Amino acid sequence: MKSSLVAISAAVVVATLVTGLKDRAALQERFGLGSAGKPGPELMMMGRIKPTDASAGNPEFNAQLVADKIEAITSPSPPAPGAREPDAAAPQPAAPQTVAQPAPVTPPIVSAPPAPQQAAAPAQPAVDESALRYFASRGDKVRLQAEISRLQALYPNWVPPADPLAVPQNGDKQLEAMWQLYSDGRYAELRKAVADRQAADAGWQPPADLLDRLDVAEARARLVNASDLKQYATVVDIAAATPSLLTCSEVDVLWRVAEAFIQTERAQRGQDAYTYILKNCANPAERQATVEKASTLLAYQPMQALLTLERPAADGSKEFDAIRDNLTRRFMAEGNDDPKLVIAPDYIARLEKLAETGGRASDALLLGWYQLRRNNDADAEKWFRAARAKQDSAAASQGLALALIARKAPEEAEDVMFRWRADSEDATSTYLAATANLMALQPPADLAEDVLHRIATEVIARKYVPTAQQFGWYARSLNQFQTAARWFETALAWKPDDEPSAYGLVITREQLSDRKAVLDLQRAWAGRSSRITNLEDTSSLIPNAVTPPPEKGTLAAQQPAAQPTQNPPTEPLPAERRITLQPGSQVVVRAARPAMETVTVPRGPRQTRGCSTTIDAGQLKPADALSRGWCLMDINRPMEAISAFEAALQSPTRKVREDAAYGQSLAYLRAGLSGNAAVAATKAPQNRQRAAELQVAILADRALSAFDAGRYRETLIYLDQRAQLQQERIDLMVLRGYCYLNLKMYGDATRIFEAAAATGSRDAARGLADVRNVTHPDVND
Repeated sequence: MKSSLVAISAAVVVATLVTGLKDRAALQERFGLGSAGKPGPELMMMGRIKPTDASAGNPEFNAQLVADKIEAITSPSPPAPGAREPDAAAPQPAAPQTVAQPAPVTPPIVSAPPAPQQAAAPAQPAVDESALRYFASRGDKVRLQAEISRLQALYPNWVPPADPLAVPQNGDKQLEAMWQLYSDGRYAELRKAVADRQAADAGWQPPADLLDRLDVAEARARLVNASDLKQYATVVDIAAATPSLLTCSEVDVLWRVAEAFIQTERAQRGQDAYTYILKNCANPAERQATVEKASTLLAYQPMQALLTLERPAADGSKEFDAIRDNLTRRFMAEGNDDPKLVIAPDYIARLEKLAETGGRASDALLLGWYQLRRNNDADAEKWFRAARAKQDSAAASQGLALALIARKAPEEAEDVMFRWRADSEDATSTYLAATANLMALQPPADLAEDVLHRIATEVIARKYVPTAQQFGWYARSLNQFQTAARWFETALAWKPDDEPSAYGLVITREQLSDRKAVLDLQRAWAGRSSRITNLEDTSSLIPNAVTPPPEKGTLAAQQPAAQPTQNPPTEPLPAERRITLQPGSQVVVRAARPAMETVTVPRGPRQTRGCSTTIDAGQLKPADALSRGWCLMDINRPMEAISAFEAALQSPTRKVREDAAYGQSLAYLRAGLSGNAAVAATKAPQNRQRAAELQVAILADRALSAFDAGRYRETLIYLDQRAQLQQERIDLMVLRGYCYLNLKMYGDATRIFEAAAATGSRDAARGLADVRNVTHPDVND
C-alpha cells in the first residue's frame, strides 16, 4: 500500500511540474504578477476542458447521471465556510462554469498553452482517485465535476469511472480523516495531523495532491483576508505566488485581484482581469456581477470596452439588460463629477425616459446635475423642478437654486433654499450665495420686510461677509446711509481685509460728512487701496452711486452684522427734507414737489451765467445743450431745461444721452409732471442707481398729488409702492399718518405718528395731537 501511494504521489508531482511551467511568461507579461528575470507560476488553463472530452474517452460516462445518483443515495452537505474548490490547488484546475463552454477560449491575459509533450509521460501513471471518491461520497456534485476536469487535464488518457461511488474505498482511515479536515476548512488541524503522522511513521508521505490543495486553500484564505483589510499590495503578491487561484472556478478571487490592481493604480491590469472573466467564464450570474463590480471601480470609458463583450440572449435581448438602468445611473453620476466627460446620448435618453415614466426623484436629480455642470441652465432647471415635484429635498432645492442663480433669478432661489438652509454645509452655502446675488440685483429687488429680516438673521448667524457687504450697497441704493455704514463696518469686523467693504464705508462716511472717519480709513488703507487713499470729495455723488459690488463671494460662511440701525437720525440726511404739515379740520400738505429733494444730481462743474438769456437749444451741439439744461435747472427754469435736454438726446454718445434723459426726467418732476418724467426716463437706458432714484421720486410726487386731491387711498398705494423700493422717510410717514386720519383709521394713524414722533419729528407730534383731538375731544378741552 505504501509503495502504491508513493508511486501515485510521484506521478502527481511530475504532472504538476509539467503543466505548471507552460504559461508562466504569458502570466507575468499580461497579469503583471511576476518580476522580470524571475520565473513565476503560470495562470492555470484548466478552464479549457470540456464535458465532451470526458465522454469521448468513455461513452458510458454521464456526469449528470452520476450526480443524480449521488444525490439520491447521499445527503449533500454544503461546504464549510473555509472549504475550497479542489481544482484550486491543482496544477490546472477547472471551474464547472468554464467546463460548460461550447469551445475553448484563450484568455487575453495569458497565451495559449503549448502542445502536450508526449515524451513527458510515456507510461500513464496511476491516478489518485481518492479525492474523486471522497467528493462523490459526500454528494458534492460541483466539486466532483471539477475534480474530473482536473484529472483529465493532468492525465489526458484517463477515463473517469462510470460510478465514482464504486471506486474501492481507501483503507487508510487517517488519510480519510485528513481529507475531511480539508473539506471542512480546518487547515491548521490538517497541518498538525500530517506532521503528527510523519512523526509517528517516518516512511509515510502525504499525497502531493493533498498538500497542493492545502497550500492553495491557505493562500486563498490569506488573499481574502488581505482583501478584506484593504491590503491590496499583499493581495497581488499572493495571487502572483498562487496563479492556480486565477481561474473561473475562483471568480471571487479574480474580482479581488482586479480590485487590488485598480486600488494600486494599475487600472489597466484590473480591466484585464474583468476582461478575462467576460471572455472565458460562462456563469450568467457571475458575468453580470463582474460588470456591476467593475462599474464601481472603473471609469466610464473602460466600462464601455467591457460592455462590448456582452453576449446576446436567446430571445434577442442582451445579457446585461437587467442592470443597464443602474449602469446608466452610475455613468450619469460620473458625468456629474466630471464636467468634461461626455456621456453617450443613448444613456441620457434612457435616463430621461426613466425620469419621465418612473417615480424616482433621483433620476431627475441626476439629469439636473449633469446639465447644470455643463451650463445648460434651462434643462437643469427643468429636471430639478421635476425632482422637487416628486420629492422636495435639499439636493433638489439646492440644484434648482443654483440654476436660478445662473439665470439671474436669485429671489426665487432664496425662497427655494430657505427651508433647507441648515440641512448641510452645501445647502447653507447655496442659500447664502442666493442672498448675496439677491442683494446685488440691479435695480434693487422689491423685497418684503419679512424676507429682508430673515436674510439679515441668517447673515448675522453665519457671519457671511459677501451678503453683509451687499446689504451695505443695498442700503446705499435706498439712501439709507447710516444703515449702509453699519453693514460695511460689520463686514469689516468679520473680515478686516475686505477692501470693497472698506471702500463702501469710506464713501458713505464722506457723504455723511464724517471727515474724521474718512481720514482714519484712509490712513488704515494707505498702501493697500489707492481708491480709498486717493478718495476725492464725494458730496456731488448721487446717494446710491457706488462702485459696482464685487463678484459674488465664495460660498464660505463668515460672520454676523450688527442689526441695521433702528433709530434714524432726527435731522434728515442730505436730500431728505421733511414735508411740513399743518393740522386742522382738514389735513393740508404744504410742501414743494419732492423730486429734487430726494435726488442729488451728478454733474461736473458748470457756469450758471451762459443760460440767463433765451436761445434755441436746438441750435446747440448736444454736449452744449446738456450743459445748458443743467444750467437752467440751477436757476429753476425747468420747462426750458426740458427743451435743452431734448436737444442733448440727439447726441451719438451714449453717456450724453443717458445724462440728458435723466436730466429731462428731473425737469419734468420739478414741473410737477410725474407722468412725463416716467416717459423721459425711458428715452435712454439708465443705470441701477438712477433708475431707482427716479422711480422713488416719481412715486413720492404721485403720492403728494393724490393727497392734494383728497385721494387718500390712492396716496397709500403710492406710498406702499415707494416703501418697497426705499425705506420711508419721516416726512412721508407723517403723510401716511394723515391719510389714515382722514380715512378715520385712528389706530393705524396713532401707530404711525407715535413711531415718527419717537425720532423727534415735530410734525409727527402734531399729528399725534390731531388724532387725540378727534378721538378724545373732551380730554383736550
